[in-house]
Amino acid sequence: MEMDFKQLAVAIRAIAEEKNLPEDQVAEIVEQALAAAWRRDWGNRDQEVRAVMNLNTGDVTVFIIKEIVKEVENPKTQVSLSDARVMRKNAKLGEGVEISEKVADFGRVAAQTAKQVILQRLREAEREIVMAEFEDKIGSVVNGIVTRVEGRLVRVEMGRAQGIMPSSEQIQNERYYVGQRLKFLLKEVEKGFRGPQLIVSRGSKEFVQQLFAAEVPEMEGGAVEIKAIAREAGVRSKIAVTSNVQGVDPVGTFVGGHGTRINAVRDEIGNQEMIDIVVWDEAAEAFIANAMKPANVERVEADEKASKARVIVAEDQLSIAIGKQGQNVRLASKLTGFELDVESNQPAPATEEATSGEVETKPVTQKLKRKTELEDSLLKAIEEHGTEGSAEK
Repeated sequence: MEMDFKQLAVAIRAIAEEKNLPEDQVAEIVEQALAAAWRRDWGNRDQEVRAVMNLNTGDVTVFIIKEIVKEVENPKTQVSLSDARVMRKNAKLGEGVEISEKVADFGRVAAQTAKQVILQRLREAEREIVMAEFEDKIGSVVNGIVTRVEGRLVRVEMGRAQGIMPSSEQIQNERYYVGQRLKFLLKEVEKGFRGPQLIVSRGSKEFVQQLFAAEVPEMEGGAVEIKAIAREAGVRSKIAVTSNVQGVDPVGTFVGGHGTRINAVRDEIGNQEMIDIVVWDEAAEAFIANAMKPANVERVEADEKASKARVIVAEDQLSIAIGKQGQNVRLASKLTGFELDVESNQPAPATEEATSGEVETKPVTQKLKRKTELEDSLLKAIEEHGTEGSAEK
């Protein structure tokens, strides 16, 4: 099997265009493969060989680098000083000189070797370019098409690369099918045996943040920003926002007129997921109270050193504050970074001493004081009675 160099030169351009690789990079790969093939057929492993291909004519020239010596022991790797000075007048002993040789064709084995090397190196070059392309997109939203659903693993095609979305990065109760076009957050790029492996997500809080960044242009200018996000994908998200410009309402900015901005995000992640947007505050007590929305909080007692806080709410707000299966207080805790203990401010029950319709509100310390005074007066009365009886006797 002989190698058609003219056809190979045409193929190089086609490969460069198809793989979106620089033409000079493809040519370099081919030249390295040709040098290896020539060394296999006509040279030996000890030779330093490089090949050059003219992409216009398809001509291939091989350059063998030989060491200049006094006496030639191995003509494949060495050349005498006199022969070297024919090619280069100022040649010196110990230096290297390149000897060119035209290549007409390769044998079957060498041609097969060249083909394998070219394909392998082209795959490596393509992987490197894909890696470089997607490494710059980590943390941003990308488009993809679902190509396969394997149990709890979803495979996604993203241009020239393949992505996977593990179950931990999926939205709860969201269904995926082949051909589905979705947006994903590119979380990570890993080097795999079959090429770059992209880890994508729809269930992360960063995905929601990037979706809002696309809908709220004020974020890019720094007028408003997201300070924290707590999310249980597919169920509920809490987002703490703030304004850096006086007079700008952060919550209204993120909600948008008639809820257009927040609804656009919910359309992407699923309308079943509720989104609470609350105001971030430097004061821990105020931030915690805001994070407990939609519940109305009466007061917060925060221990910032221990990152713990007591949240006091009215009795009718207790179930709202806790939320279904503890969801509201759990997300508020993640959002603020505080361990929250929710309590109701239930009034003390009415006593017999209280008038009709009134509630006993005297503090416990006052009750204890009255009890002590009563005991003291009884003891005093007993002592006086005992003294009087002794005198009569």
